[in-house]
Amino acid sequence: MPNAAVVVTGAAAGIGQASVELFAERGFGVVAVDVSKEGLDAFAGREDIVTLAGDVADPGTNDAAVALAIEHFGRLDAAVLNAGIGGAPPIEAPGAIESLDQIYAVNVRGVVLGIRSAAPALRAAGGGSIVVTSSGAGLRGDPYTWAYNTTKAAAINLVRAAALDYACENIRINAIAPGLTATPRTAGQRANPDLNATLTRRVPLGRWSQAREQAEVIWFLASPAASYITGTVIPVDGGILASTGILLAPTYRGEPPQ
Repeated sequence: MPNAAVVVTGAAAGIGQASVELFAERGFGVVAVDVSKEGLDAFAGREDIVTLAGDVADPGTNDAAVALAIEHFGRLDAAVLNAGIGGAPPIEAPGAIESLDQIYAVNVRGVVLGIRSAAPALRAAGGGSIVVTSSGAGLRGDPYTWAYNTTKAAAINLVRAAALDYACENIRINAIAPGLTATPRTAGQRANPDLNATLTRRVPLGRWSQAREQAEVIWFLASPAASYITGTVIPVDGGILASTGILLAPTYRGEPPQ
């Protein structure tokens, strides 16, 4: 039996799937949670991975995930609250507020519920770590994604505030803010040559990240290596947030290009 356990939400694809695989590789028992039962089928037959199909906006899903960790692995040491959705029409468009409510339910309410459900089990284990997947969009504005940006910003300040509340119990709460990441959700953007080139030009490192690279930072924050880190957000964005928006050609070194 694994000697540590983690709950990962939004586990069926992208950063969540990469996190499930990484934690399992490194000896954790994993409870993988996602709304997509079909996506979770990829983990079928694994003794070190238990799956749960459910919506993180439902308190019952979060409670059930923690209960599965205790039932199958005897404890809970970490929670990766990664589930998230986007997509909303312009603010004045029909259905905009309904879309905001739906996105908020997953991206903010789902994180609150995840913390609420995980905290008692982490407390019983003597402490632990919660890592939230926010976004670079929670630290800056982007066109046409007002609802997503709003909820990801809320998740970051939730992490800061909750980290203060739980620090005395040795429960650390942090977030990552991914930049452009190659996942199934971004496949359409990457398949559009013009859009892909425009987006990639914004990245000082000159490429999209892989989901595994994001999962490695989640792993770090959940691990003893980050034992003195709480209440912070780490951008994992290839340098996007380091820039004012002005990026010059790699050959430019202080002399105006000819």
